Amino acid sequence: MTPQQMIDSLALGETTPGPLIMVNTFVGFVAGWDQAWFGADSPFLAGSVAAAVVSYFTYLPSFLFILAGGPLVETTHGNLKFTAPLTGVTAAVVGVIVNLAVFFAYHVFWPQSLAGRFDLFSALLSLAALLALFRYKLGVIPVICRRRVRRLAVAVVGVLICPFLMVGIINLSCPKIRQELRR
Repeated sequence: MTPQQMIDSLALGETTPGPLIMVNTFVGFVAGWDQAWFGADSPFLAGSVAAAVVSYFTYLPSFLFILAGGPLVETTHGNLKFTAPLTGVTAAVVGVIVNLAVFFAYHVFWPQSLAGRFDLFSALLSLAALLALFRYKLGVIPVICRRRVRRLAVAVVGVLICPFLMVGIINLSCPKIRQELRR
């Protein structure tokens, strides 16, 4: 997968209801699409089958462990031999989340790698979101909605102004196109 596809998968997992592990389904779909197991004419079928297989094997073990091991876990609740390893597992999960955050920050802030330019807009937008979340204690959904409304307003203004700017640029710099437009 490309870094952009991985960012898209995380965005999909974060914006849809359900667990973040749905990223696995997206990754399975992309892998199936790229491999085209059922021929070059049916990448959608290959992607769908791969997504179904990945989802099945992602969720089935979890349900089996919960159904089979739930009563056992309850009996070991106060036993240090069993709870201490879970503390290590929790630390490992936090490490994976931090690693994922660093991966995405790198690919968002430097889209063409470190040799490319730094994306200042993305960095400022991330900083504004962090301030809204931690300093002003806004929820995630209001922060996302406000950013979307502002982005939509900028897009609407751009769509309204852009045709006038393009006509002005064409009139100033392209005499042949200007003549064609007048016909």
